[in-house]
Amino acid sequence: MKTRNNKSQIKMKIPPFGGIIKINNLIVLLKKNSLILDNKQSKINKTQKPLNMNLKLILTIILSLMVIISATAQIDVEGKIRSKSYDRADQRTDQGIDKGMDKIEEGVGSLFKKKKKDSTEEAEQETDNSEQTDNEEEESTNTSAKTKQEAPKQKLEAYTQYDFVAGDKILYYEDFSQDAIGDFPALWSTNGSGEVKTLNMAAGKWFHLNGTDADYCYTKSIDFPTNFIVEFDLIPDEKCRYGLGLTLYGDSENNELTTKLYPGEKGFHINMTTEGWETLGYNNITNGDMPTGNSETNPVVREQVNHVIVWVQNRRVRIYHQGSKVLDMPTNIYADTKFNRFRFSGYDTYNPYVSNLKITTASADTRSKLITEGKLVSYGIYFDSGKDLVKPESYGAVKEIAAVLKENPLVKIKIVGHTDSDGDDAKNLDLSKRRAASVKNYLVSQFQANGTNIETDGKGEGTPVESNNTTEGKARNRRVEFIKL
Repeated sequence: MKTRNNKSQIKMKIPPFGGIIKINNLIVLLKKNSLILDNKQSKINKTQKPLNMNLKLILTIILSLMVIISATAQIDVEGKIRSKSYDRADQRTDQGIDKGMDKIEEGVGSLFKKKKKDSTEEAEQETDNSEQTDNEEEESTNTSAKTKQEAPKQKLEAYTQYDFVAGDKILYYEDFSQDAIGDFPALWSTNGSGEVKTLNMAAGKWFHLNGTDADYCYTKSIDFPTNFIVEFDLIPDEKCRYGLGLTLYGDSENNELTTKLYPGEKGFHINMTTEGWETLGYNNITNGDMPTGNSETNPVVREQVNHVIVWVQNRRVRIYHQGSKVLDMPTNIYADTKFNRFRFSGYDTYNPYVSNLKITTASADTRSKLITEGKLVSYGIYFDSGKDLVKPESYGAVKEIAAVLKENPLVKIKIVGHTDSDGDDAKNLDLSKRRAASVKNYLVSQFQANGTNIETDGKGEGTPVESNNTTEGKARNRRVEFIKL
């Protein structure tokens, strides 16, 4: 490719001008042409007037000017023409090169533009596909959500495995309401540390078991029957790893505090972790094999209220959590084990908060109590504090009542709600009435009981069965009664 530095090598075709042309020669030519014009004008029309004087005057002025210019300088017209020709040739060469470069650039540009366009189209296609997928997923999600919203609500449908029935006697209850914030609970003992606290995510007072590898024993003896239920709430903090241990055992010496791994003569141990459940029965008298059980169903959850229910029926152990029976071991306890004490054990520095402990008899003879005696007191129907919504744990108890009504279709009953003395009298009365009505609605909606045979009422705190001066007395006053009419 030629460059501008090589323009001397470029052959140019010069226009046919034969040498240096003088201005004088041009003047001669102009005069001659003027005479020719005059002659032609005369020949064409001899009768016409001579050439217009104005035109002659203009030609005379032009000729005079040209003479003046000729007198002062001579112009190298051929040199200018040659220089101009070189410039134009150079310009045309540059234009040719530029055009060639433009073509190359256009070709390269077109290639990149095509690639860019293809890439852009692919990206747009991917975006469109992604948006389409997202839209499809969103539509599917919305459709699923809409389906869920449109599906009829069946309260507690998933809780049919709550088959336990709390009895009509409360053997023990503790919510630490009588202990001061920051104190260690008055009726407990430990080899570590602990204190009563309030939490931002749950009402009431909570016992924080914050000792390292510590044991926490309830100091009083309890006369456990062979068939009983233990319930409690616990909240593991975010750093809790190994969970919490609960030990039920029989100790003939009634020691207020024991740090033995397997205390008493016989016992049963439950370990609750964020990964699952472990159970173990032991016999220190014979040192026999230890029957064990384990489950990974619905383990306890960190920073959440976990309501744990343990039903002991002779040798059989059933554990319930989050609407499911998480473990059922038919022979997890040694025969003839007599329990009279319990304790909690911590296995690391960060242990759960515990509250609302309750021990009741189990499986009351509902049919006998209601039909024969005409009255059944239930502690197995659960409500949140100050609320009237029947909780899932109530399923077994309400199911038993429904079975009695189904077997005796002519029997009419009245459901009566009762509260403790905490709070305003009028509000407690209203709450007790609403709770009774809620139990009726549950019977009708879940078990198709005949609502025309069921009346409801509420007594508030007006008819206590025990003094409201103790936590256990308050627990016994919070009840639902079924009265045969």
